[in-house]
Amino acid sequence: MKNKEPFFAALLCSMLLAQQTNAQRGIPPKDVTKVVTVTKYAQVLEFKPEMIKLLKVPPGWQVSLAASGLGKPRMLYTSQQGNVYVTRRDGGDVLLLKDKDGDSKFEDLVTVVSNFKGVHGITMKDNWMYLCNSNELRRYPVKADGTLDAAAGQTLIKDLPDGGQHPNRTMDFGPDGKLYISVGSLCNDCKESDKETAVMLQVEPNTWQRKVFASGLRNTIGFDWHPETRELWGIDNGGDAKGNEWPPEEVNHIIENGDYGFPYAYGKKEVDKSREDPPGNTKEAVVKNTQPSVLELTAHMAPIGFTFFRGAANIPQEWAGDGLVAWHGSWNAEKPVGFKVQRIQFQNGRAVKAEDFLTGFLQGEARFGRPAGITVTKTGVIYISDDASGNIYAVKHTK
Repeated sequence: MKNKEPFFAALLCSMLLAQQTNAQRGIPPKDVTKVVTVTKYAQVLEFKPEMIKLLKVPPGWQVSLAASGLGKPRMLYTSQQGNVYVTRRDGGDVLLLKDKDGDSKFEDLVTVVSNFKGVHGITMKDNWMYLCNSNELRRYPVKADGTLDAAAGQTLIKDLPDGGQHPNRTMDFGPDGKLYISVGSLCNDCKESDKETAVMLQVEPNTWQRKVFASGLRNTIGFDWHPETRELWGIDNGGDAKGNEWPPEEVNHIIENGDYGFPYAYGKKEVDKSREDPPGNTKEAVVKNTQPSVLELTAHMAPIGFTFFRGAANIPQEWAGDGLVAWHGSWNAEKPVGFKVQRIQFQNGRAVKAEDFLTGFLQGEARFGRPAGITVTKTGVIYISDDASGNIYAVKHTK
């Protein structure tokens, strides 16, 4: 027996190590699930000016072409002075668009920032423009003519998490004066090793120190504060390769320290049974302590920009507390979905339903545009960027 003791000791150690390793990696799911991966891109139609006639808006609204030939315009921002800016992630620059005669068409553009690789998020405060890519946050003084003093630019943060699958950072200042930055997940549905991914960060502008404000948000590119309640709302992208109709795109009321379930659940705490259990716990137990979505919308539409009307002139009174979301469009649904802008209706400060606002980009199973960014000017002009056709559209209420 003495000769066998070392053998049994080694066997016991190896079993314990195996258990520890398994615990570290998580326990495989008990349910046998089927992974459904659909890859179907909408056919591409080359944009022509006459295609504007294909775009549809509700009665009492009109849509026109505000600018074209812009490459891949992404996020839009309107300053307090009424200047409209657009970031171009692929071009690494920011443009100031000028409407000189007030007809909602841009006659001129000026490059205000160049050589900022991957620039995407944009906001302004106290006469500074703030810009970010996947890793860096910078700011630039704004001149009287709306251009920037590029030479006086400052790098405030340079260690945001790497982009991974979702590098498109967005940001804005909240009613509390703090800066909020959305950081998407590094991959489709893995448990992130970096605690600053799949989150909403809150940044203290006096020190530029940051913390996680909310977690479990797979990729909330579009977010804004309700103009009446001053509460934070965001539209989250659901996961891929889980079916043609699931998981849903989510409209979330984002609260401090809230966990919104990713990667263990989507929607109203609906557990993703294809996921392994977390170490030392179960998916079901974790999900009990998460926040459910308020409104679920069609899967795979891919939300990008989201904004409230925020008291703009010439907007119907009953729309005042509502928002607009740009659906970039699917690549992983059997029938293409999205490729439009929708109005998210709110009642008593809470999202209740969505209805079409700007449609027509999708013609059958072919598309000529992909909405991305949205901004609403003080005069009530809604500008929408299209990073597939290189256009910006203007939508106005006419009666």
